Amino acid sequence: MTQAKNTVCIWYDRGAEEAARFYAATFPNSSIGAVHRAPGDYPSGKQGDILTVDFTVMGIPCLGLNGGPAYTHTEAFSFQVATVDQAETDRYWNAIVGNGGQESACGWCKDKWGISWQITPIVLTNAVTSPDPASAKRAFDAMMEMRKIDIAAIEKALRG
Repeated sequence: MTQAKNTVCIWYDRGAEEAARFYAATFPNSSIGAVHRAPGDYPSGKQGDILTVDFTVMGIPCLGLNGGPAYTHTEAFSFQVATVDQAETDRYWNAIVGNGGQESACGWCKDKWGISWQITPIVLTNAVTSPDPASAKRAFDAMMEMRKIDIAAIEKALRG
């Protein structure tokens, strides 16, 4: 396997392999690669524990590091998933939230490992960047009231 020149390293307390398997099963163009065990004891684990996991999320190469509880995730890092319709939006949202995750506002949610996801319909992106400022504001205001994005409500807001 050729190593990517740039890889996103994601720190997990534990559970990097479980997370990678979930992502691979949930998102297209996603897979799990090599699982590496620690060659020696380290601050939050022992020799032989899973230390890193190579995986891909929608074409983005990632390295999951089981680094222990020293660091936790924030919304400062998120995966943004552009969806084409309500069914795809619902599928990803429900997979993440329904697998121990939690809802947040404006199309954001967190998976059970604390990673933030923006499940963002393309309709929403186009609406809030509309060249018509009044339409963009209506769509933006509608989004601000949502958790999971409701495409029909965004389209209605666009129309006024």
